[in-house]
Amino acid sequence: MTKIAAALVLTVALPGFAAPAAPCAAIDDDTARLRCYDEAAGRKPVAKPAASAPAPGAPPAPLIADATPSASDLGSRWELDAGTKAPLFTFRPHKQNYLLAITHTDSVNKAPYQSTLDALAGAGLVAPGSAPIDPTESAFQLSFKTKLWEGLISDRADLWAGYTQRSFWQVFNGDVSAPFRDTNYEPEAILALRTDMDVLGLKWRVLNLGLVHQSNGRAEPISRSWNRIYAEFAFERGPFTLAIRPWYRLKEDAADDDNPDITKYMGRGDLVATWKAGRHQFGLLARHNLSSGYGAAQLDWSFPLIGALRGYAQVFTGYGYNMLDYNHRQTLGGIGVLLTDRF
Repeated sequence: MTKIAAALVLTVALPGFAAPAAPCAAIDDDTARLRCYDEAAGRKPVAKPAASAPAPGAPPAPLIADATPSASDLGSRWELDAGTKAPLFTFRPHKQNYLLAITHTDSVNKAPYQSTLDALAGAGLVAPGSAPIDPTESAFQLSFKTKLWEGLISDRADLWAGYTQRSFWQVFNGDVSAPFRDTNYEPEAILALRTDMDVLGLKWRVLNLGLVHQSNGRAEPISRSWNRIYAEFAFERGPFTLAIRPWYRLKEDAADDDNPDITKYMGRGDLVATWKAGRHQFGLLARHNLSSGYGAAQLDWSFPLIGALRGYAQVFTGYGYNMLDYNHRQTLGGIGVLLTDRF
């Protein structure tokens, strides 16, 4: 009798636990069954934060975050990484594209024009010994490349064609009608071989094998030209990029060689290093003969200006600033704007 009374008391005092036990136990779904017991016990469900709705038109969030690093500068320029490939014959930057609005040299090269100067002096147009060349001028470079053949040897080899043009404009020299002092033309063919090897803490991304012609398209006595084959080893690590390019000059007949000693001054290769520091980029170009003692160095700095337009400063010292001045030593500086950098 006592047990029956206790059961009646519990049934009246705790209806939430006794009465719904059988109905909750009959629910198959785990979540619904747990909710049933919570409601029977008088517990309120904890509200979960609502998931933020994706912006209209936004792609759905990936199930797994993409851990693939963004394409490197070398990877983008030579189409080495996933997502960087463009259709054949798409134009890409090759070397720098810039306009130096003003440059100034500490030493004007009079030698190439000496015969012209003598003739002008004889006609009384220019004082004897002076040069109709202003040490202050403008210069610009246009450089692009395009892929001609993808997978030439394997899926790791592509054939490219490149073109670079540098012009030196006596725009401030109104006494001689502001002519272009010299223009250098440089077409080349490049076989790019993807490597992706770790070398001394750097990632060796690509080996470029090239055939390049460079000339100024002038007649004697100021004609300049040479042909080379080269191998360019391009490395990177984070914001640092390094390209080492030894070359070999192809021999010409002595009667056709405008500048037989050009290797003595222009060297047997070059080295280009770049470093990105935020939105600023610094560059070094160095050449040396390694036997004659002649060489050159160029320092670059590009910085944000307006929108995609970047400011550009350049300092050069040594031999070979251009084809006409290949055997003339000078130091010069310039300031202007940059459209695209080396890498």
